Amino acid sequence: MKRLLPGLALALVFLPPMARAADELFDFEVLQFRAKTLAMQPYQEPKQRVPDWLLKLNYDQFRDIRFDPMRAWWRAEQLPFHLQFFHPGGLFSKPVQIHEVIGRKERKIDFSPRLFDYGHNKLSGRIPSDMGFAGFRLHAALNRPDYYDELAVFLGASYFRALGKGMHYGLSARGLALDTAEPGGEEFPAFEQFWIERPVAGAKSVTVYALLNSPSVAGAYRFIITPGVETVMQVKAAVYCRKNPKVFGIAPLTSMFAHGENTGWSSNDFRPEVHDSDGLLMETGAGEWIWRPLVNPREVRLSSFSDPSPRGFGLMQRDREFGHYDDLEAYYHQRPSAWVEPVGGWGPGVVRLVELPSPTETNDNVVAFWVPAQLPPAGEPIAFEYRLHWLMDPAGRPPAGHVSSTRQASVLGQPGLRRFVVEFDGRYLNQEPSDPEIKAVVSVGGGARLAAESLVQKNNFSGAWRAVFEVQPDNSGRPVEMRCYLKKGQHVLTETWSYLWNP
Repeated sequence: MKRLLPGLALALVFLPPMARAADELFDFEVLQFRAKTLAMQPYQEPKQRVPDWLLKLNYDQFRDIRFDPMRAWWRAEQLPFHLQFFHPGGLFSKPVQIHEVIGRKERKIDFSPRLFDYGHNKLSGRIPSDMGFAGFRLHAALNRPDYYDELAVFLGASYFRALGKGMHYGLSARGLALDTAEPGGEEFPAFEQFWIERPVAGAKSVTVYALLNSPSVAGAYRFIITPGVETVMQVKAAVYCRKNPKVFGIAPLTSMFAHGENTGWSSNDFRPEVHDSDGLLMETGAGEWIWRPLVNPREVRLSSFSDPSPRGFGLMQRDREFGHYDDLEAYYHQRPSAWVEPVGGWGPGVVRLVELPSPTETNDNVVAFWVPAQLPPAGEPIAFEYRLHWLMDPAGRPPAGHVSSTRQASVLGQPGLRRFVVEFDGRYLNQEPSDPEIKAVVSVGGGARLAAESLVQKNNFSGAWRAVFEVQPDNSGRPVEMRCYLKKGQHVLTETWSYLWNP
């Protein structure tokens, strides 16, 4: 084998990673090495490549710019997935570079105005060819074989979302949540580059790679997306910290809750309920299922559910009755739930739920994510993997009875007393006739006490079982943690209802 001249060898060593990229085959390990190399360097803000006149477009002007679907990647080849792009401008000021991967060879996809219909907008300046795109979306024959529906979107910071059959967009996911709801403010890492594997004919899934970057972290991500009645993303990541954040949130889910059955009908809204998700569901390592109904709080609320190694958690939209929303445009009854299923043991940590006050439904005000109990020293990889399910039917989550509704009210003639009505449903409970042996196990934490023994009734109109109990606060103003589940003898029949009440 010939030896390189000393000067040439030295030049190759000091070539930046991206300069050598054209000569190497692309895969997750290559991307992980790039993320590690990036994390060893001081963070640099991406160069501003979007012309100022594009950033000044208002909401309606920006919405008038549309990708031409006839120019979708892989459309002409009649492949099972199509790729479309979003135009930078308006709120999307930091474009991303997108690459196509064919046979493990990467090729940058250049921006071109010819890909877009600008509507009534007039191009008032030159658009740089290296500007990149705001993001992208994938299409597939999701609902019928002759039409390519929108399947998944990656747009803005590290946000992404997906659909299964018959769904409408609702909650989102993110690559990472850093210092969420911390006093010093949240850091929003961004996917700065994407690589999308060109699918083969007959492919059942499509693979996306992403490079994450922010002042604190750099990371490599891989998403294997399989559409269906339940669309599943297999997510694999390796993150390197320049400095360890206070809160390192894995598999974050972001949603909206304005009002629902547990908070009472809004006097300013004709719709009974308005939310993308109505509760947090968690399966602990010990096999306990916990349901925490969401609220729109008066002030920021943080809840943590510790576990040595969780089996899963998610933000769920359980209520599928149109009449409970009565919204002909938003389709809240068809918005997906998202369930995080860890692959491999995640070790000890907490599922953290953040609920923020919001006056409107346009703000995402709910975040849930996993926080490891301990991080390795900065510079060492934090590797994790999980399956992210976008679904309508909970599919046996939980396998036993589940909470179907939560309501509360004052008690006539007894100021300060609060009545809670929790209904549990499920195949076994639905078929079970009235049975005095079915009991409610209710516990109330500090700040209040049970005012009387709980009552359990069979709801013969719906088949559900209703637990009714009253709580007396101690006037300390402390939030009150409550739990309730049904059992018969030694057999637990339902998940655990978990609620945080602010008297």
